[in-house]
Amino acid sequence: MAISYVMIVAALIMLGVFGTIIALVIRALLKYIRSEDIRRDKAQTRKNLGEVIKGHRTGCRMTQEFVAEALGVSRQAVSKWENGTSDPSTSNLIALARLFGISAEELLKEIGP
Repeated sequence: MAISYVMIVAALIMLGVFGTIIALVIRALLKYIRSEDIRRDKAQTRKNLGEVIKGHRTGCRMTQEFVAEALGVSRQAVSKWENGTSDPSTSNLIALARLFGISAEELLKEIGP
């Protein structure tokens, strides 16, 4: 008879554990569903690397041709970076940041996650 009580207690504990897990999953799903508007707004405000580069270039009143000459690349390369067709190499990214008067870290921080 002692074994049956132990089995009943074990079953009740397992039931409680599963109930808790289910409650946590439901709570997480509800929180996720309610945050849809926030996630949508955040996605719209994110910038990609091309937009950040173009923003700094125009903010510094530089032409694509000037940036290209300063970095030793073609104007088409700068255009591709800004359009998102390609990304600058690490050395070019550092050179871009230096040209804009900021650190590479600051440049990359502007990109949305």
